[in-house]
Amino acid sequence: MRVMLEIGPKGKKVVAVAPDWPGLERGANTGEAAIERLLSYLPRYAQVAKLAGMDAEFAAITTTDVVERYPGTGSTDFWGISFAFSGIDTQDMSSEELARELTLMRACWAFFDDVRSRVSAELQQGPRGGGRDRDRIVRHVVGNEQYWTKKLGVLTPHNPMLTDEELRAHRDAYCTAIRAFHAQGKMARTWPLRYLIRHTAYHTLDHAWEIEDKDLTAKRA
Repeated sequence: MRVMLEIGPKGKKVVAVAPDWPGLERGANTGEAAIERLLSYLPRYAQVAKLAGMDAEFAAITTTDVVERYPGTGSTDFWGISFAFSGIDTQDMSSEELARELTLMRACWAFFDDVRSRVSAELQQGPRGGGRDRDRIVRHVVGNEQYWTKKLGVLTPHNPMLTDEELRAHRDAYCTAIRAFHAQGKMARTWPLRYLIRHTAYHTLDHAWEIEDKDLTAKRA
């Protein structure tokens, strides 16, 4: 598995990013710890790979190869999340590569939808996100996504709690616009398309795992 290391400018945080598996990114205090944390999430990401029909390919991963180290931003250090573009992010994609990345991004959406459909509306309290409940986190995820799609000229109803039909239409429009921009060799304003896809996938998955971890269903059974 190829891994990129995004290093915060003050060296406080390093983010390990798997560029071939959109959404698979984890941060820590050092590069070694970030890679270790990334590897600990492989079983969780395997569920996404299965939804994408790539479970056999993902299960075949046995080693990691750090292929790039690149500078992050102040936000990298503060949040421990990737906020910078790597060299790989700026590389051209073939139509086949784009189709694969979009399939994985859609799998992240499908996983998020499954998780939010089965977790409790009220979530366990904790330091991360304060006292946000499930629906508030869903609104946050969809609302941010609507903001990013403006980079593609896609406008959806300004209501983060979209109906299932509206959400499907939004996501279809998102993917269609990405394909159109790719065909024209355009970026999403200042964002490379690879970064837009992996950042969307990461944000979706990160919050899916958050609400899964804070689910109170079992405790109330």
